[in-house]
Amino acid sequence: MNDARMSHKMILIKRKTRLEELVARFNTVQQAQFYVERLGADFSDYLAEDSCYQRAVAYTADELNAFGRVQIIDREHVPQFIFGEQDTVVVIGQDGLVANTLKYARKRPLIGVNPDPQRWDGVLLPFTVEDIKRIVPEVLRNKRQIKEVTLAKVQLNDGQALYGVNDLFVGRKTHVSARYQLQLDNQIEQQSSSGIIISTGLGATGWFKSVLAGAAGIVSSTTKQRVTLAPNQSEQEKDSFTWQSPYLYFTVREPFPSKTTAAELVFGQINESKPLRVTSQMPENGVIFSDGVESDFLEFNAGVEATIGIAESKGQLVV
Repeated sequence: MNDARMSHKMILIKRKTRLEELVARFNTVQQAQFYVERLGADFSDYLAEDSCYQRAVAYTADELNAFGRVQIIDREHVPQFIFGEQDTVVVIGQDGLVANTLKYARKRPLIGVNPDPQRWDGVLLPFTVEDIKRIVPEVLRNKRQIKEVTLAKVQLNDGQALYGVNDLFVGRKTHVSARYQLQLDNQIEQQSSSGIIISTGLGATGWFKSVLAGAAGIVSSTTKQRVTLAPNQSEQEKDSFTWQSPYLYFTVREPFPSKTTAAELVFGQINESKPLRVTSQMPENGVIFSDGVESDFLEFNAGVEATIGIAESKGQLVV
């Protein structure tokens, strides 16, 4: 084993398949099969997906072993894992796994691998397992193009922080309305709503798009005129909210105006000079989570202030 290989550490991030999750729940493959088939679903699809994924993980690990020491990490351990400065990170899974890893592997090049191109489209998965032997040497020699991804960051006044690749959510664990004070520049509002969504350019085609589509549909229905809502007004600028955009957008879901709450500061842009500040007025169950991972959250209860803006570092996605 040569010194160059010893100096490189290859971190392979994987996830549980649907079959593995079912077996964890029902203890055996047979019991999982009984449960799925009782509901009328095709269990063979679960088996095929798992078989394909396990082969892809094994093949990728074997290929990576030629370039350095390989450490395989399951998705649930990523938030606690400490990435080394020289680590090369390879994610094999769906887009969500890439997004979830990107916010913890900041400043490290991340290679997204599609384990099953026939099953997954993968916007963040530009490579197949067969590409590994070609891509990794280029990354190690800094010869591969890197696409920077703007991340969102929430900083609490108690010192805790959380990053988001697609979006952040501020609200309550339950469907009960969230109460808070919202401040952007000099505008301050007391609000009651279903929560606040903060979106990055990478998340523009996800939750952010859904919120805008819903708002457009409501306005179109009530005014009897077709309305298309986009973050920018002109057609030329419509697609300018990209992965590298140095700003975020916030959207308040279902704001409720009353004698003590307002509903005017419900949509806007956040940038380095204009962060969003939210002060919780919720006695319990207030949370902030990112990228749809509700289990990875910050408590956001009465008196806690969150400052939301652009992260100090960008994600590094190999393309």
